[in-house]
Amino acid sequence: MYFDNAATTVVKPTQVAEAMFKVISSQKYGNPSRGSHEYAINSLSIVNKCRQNIKKLFGLREEDEVVFTANATEALNIAIKGTLSEGDHVLATELDHNSVLRPIYQLEKIGVEHDFVGLKDGVLNYEQLEEKVKSNTKVLVCTHASNVTGELLDIKLLSDFCKKHKLTFILDASQTAGVIPINMLEQDIDILCFTGHKSLYGPQGIGGLCFKEGITIDPLITGGSGIDSFNHSQPNVYPEKLEAGTLNVVGIAGLNEGIEYILNKGIENIRKIVATNVNRFIDALEQMDNVILYTQRKRPVAGVVSLNIGNIDSETISDVLVEDFDIAIRPGAHCAPLVHKALGTEKQGIVRFSFSSFNTIEEVDFAINAIKTIVTEVD
Repeated sequence: MYFDNAATTVVKPTQVAEAMFKVISSQKYGNPSRGSHEYAINSLSIVNKCRQNIKKLFGLREEDEVVFTANATEALNIAIKGTLSEGDHVLATELDHNSVLRPIYQLEKIGVEHDFVGLKDGVLNYEQLEEKVKSNTKVLVCTHASNVTGELLDIKLLSDFCKKHKLTFILDASQTAGVIPINMLEQDIDILCFTGHKSLYGPQGIGGLCFKEGITIDPLITGGSGIDSFNHSQPNVYPEKLEAGTLNVVGIAGLNEGIEYILNKGIENIRKIVATNVNRFIDALEQMDNVILYTQRKRPVAGVVSLNIGNIDSETISDVLVEDFDIAIRPGAHCAPLVHKALGTEKQGIVRFSFSSFNTIEEVDFAINAIKTIVTEVD
């Protein structure tokens, strides 16, 4: 039984695999934007269709940009390193994943300063925003929802803060794209980074970044673009400026079908299913002795519920769940070290259950009974 959807979803709509198989098996798909023949045009058609569906999903205009990457990590590296330079200051948060933290640490070497907005009682301390902003602050980058606690950040408050201080707002939507409604224009998000293999129900190896018209991002990788081949530099037009090399057409085909599934089903309907699973799980855990909950019901959350059982190491709980109950979850530090330092769980780690709209109530109840059994044995 699978409850590790924050890492990757394994249950996908059937049309995702069918679309990918078609690209591979039909022998009709070549390299997009690398010729005027039918093979190149077929691939370009898939790429363009997916770009349009991404714009529809995230509330973008035709003139706004969608760039494909391998994953959210690559997208965040492009966005962070492509908007910051020597002498700049960047704000991030203690909820952020290493895909945000490590690029920022790396930029220290070229003279980019940083500060992290901390946590208060386990949730983001928004009061620190004004305390930490500086005259040379250029960017605020943060996760939309913590991959450890599931806490959903207040996007309006953050975007208003960015407008007030004329900052570029970069949002890591790894945990929310496909399960929480996002409208980049209405919510004033400048750059959004996403991955395809989680709640967008696409395959691994495909992701991207979206940004509004007028945003400038320097390329992280340069190379073939299909246009302007005699230029020593990457072409200064999007998406080619940020899409060096051959695109993952097979992955884009799968991602497109995942997004079409979401658009057809309705993201609010998907959110309700996930919220039902989360609330049912939390309801039961709150009644159990010796269970420490890090996901707070009073705060808006994504599909994550995190806990510990007494002082037992999270890896031990994970082993029991998989060996005795065939339940897959994620223990440990979840690539988000500052959250664990704030919560005091550096050594113990945290047991993370993460739910998909494909999880059933019966599966949730099975997981509840498994935790109850472990707690009883500990007592």
